[in-house]
Amino acid sequence: MLSFLWSLGAFIIALGILVAVHEWGHFYVARLCKVHVERFSIGFGKPFWRRTDKHGTEFAVAAIPLGGYVKMLDERVDTVPDEMKDRAFNNKSIGQRMAIIAAGPAVNFIFAIFALFVMNLIGLQTVKPVVGEVAPSSIAAQAGLNSGAQITAVGQRETADWEAVNLELVSFIGQSAIPVTVNNAQGSTQNTTLNVNNWNFDPEKESALSSLGITPFRPDAQLTLAVVAPDSPAEQAGLKVGDELQAFNGQPIQEWSSLVQSIGDMPGEQVALTVLRDGQTVSVNATIARRDTPQGQTGYLGVSPTFDAWPDGYVFVHQYGPVEALGKAADKTWRLMTLSVSMIGKLLTGDVSLNNLSGPISIAQGAGVSAGYGLVYFLSFLALISVNLGIINLLPLPMLDGGHLMYFTIEWLTGKPVSETVQEWGFRIGGVVLLMVMGIAIFNDISRIA
Repeated sequence: MLSFLWSLGAFIIALGILVAVHEWGHFYVARLCKVHVERFSIGFGKPFWRRTDKHGTEFAVAAIPLGGYVKMLDERVDTVPDEMKDRAFNNKSIGQRMAIIAAGPAVNFIFAIFALFVMNLIGLQTVKPVVGEVAPSSIAAQAGLNSGAQITAVGQRETADWEAVNLELVSFIGQSAIPVTVNNAQGSTQNTTLNVNNWNFDPEKESALSSLGITPFRPDAQLTLAVVAPDSPAEQAGLKVGDELQAFNGQPIQEWSSLVQSIGDMPGEQVALTVLRDGQTVSVNATIARRDTPQGQTGYLGVSPTFDAWPDGYVFVHQYGPVEALGKAADKTWRLMTLSVSMIGKLLTGDVSLNNLSGPISIAQGAGVSAGYGLVYFLSFLALISVNLGIINLLPLPMLDGGHLMYFTIEWLTGKPVSETVQEWGFRIGGVVLLMVMGIAIFNDISRIA
């Protein structure tokens, strides 16, 4: 319950920030173009807070935090007094109207740059993308990748950490080959190509790395417990942080991975564990919980191990001065924009399944997880969602900013506005498409947690 409330709170904060940013873009440029803004609302429904400024604009925060809007004076909607006609949206030039509509998505992109800029100033701790293990006969093994190699570039993009590697690998979905540059364990640079003609990658079931047969390097796990999850089978059995696991069902435990395998293979079964606690041998009985995953049901105990220290140089911090931080932020935002457009194209061509669409539940979970890790991770999450919000709003669908821009472009080319009838049918069709997409996304969300 606490986790749900945390995710819900983080989601409301994130959505509130991003909606406010988007609508502020429309509002600010409307004011610059001398359009009268009647209301600036964050959320829908009945307002629980409102205030009117000296310009006659009502600012409101409403009860349903799933969007927002800027209501401008418009003769097509309301009766406008003669003295106010020059401040109506519909009486402005095509260029001004297009600027007002495009400002929302544009400010989303600017906000992403700002969020990543602040993140780069604060600093983000990360690790070098060094390969730990390569699965036999996998795509990575066939390409000659070996344990200890550091992935320095995927395609033409440098990859300083695993996040960058994952981002670039995903961008190659639907292609036949992925060029990869690595520094091998001997220190020499090697160019290789991953043959992904038969790449069966399903983001719902595994990561891009694991689907290629790559396991990132991490220090060896010890048998001493670092975490015992609250309300988990381990806590209920009496296991404690600092316990050193010695035996599982009477068999000595040699390494952590074998213990994980044994637990995963025994959902719902009772097991006996022997641990060393404060110099004393203690025996406990635990019932392995059941957990549903895309691969099927697996066992869950609720413990995490301590790890050896990272080798020197593996862990570093992305932290830059103001000028470099801004450049890095702009480059990352541009990459997120191009990748978002690419993924939409691959949804249309079928290279990416509709099952991969995510809705508000997944976004809420992402907000909660990122907020739990700290401010810099939450800023990164906000940047990602802000970019996606901007790109989606630019799609040429009536009901979205891109649909309005499409109508204005036709008006600019033909010299006359699109007829009300055509616009109305466009809004209906666009509304149906959006409802269908949102329905699929919400269905996917529910399927993931069901």
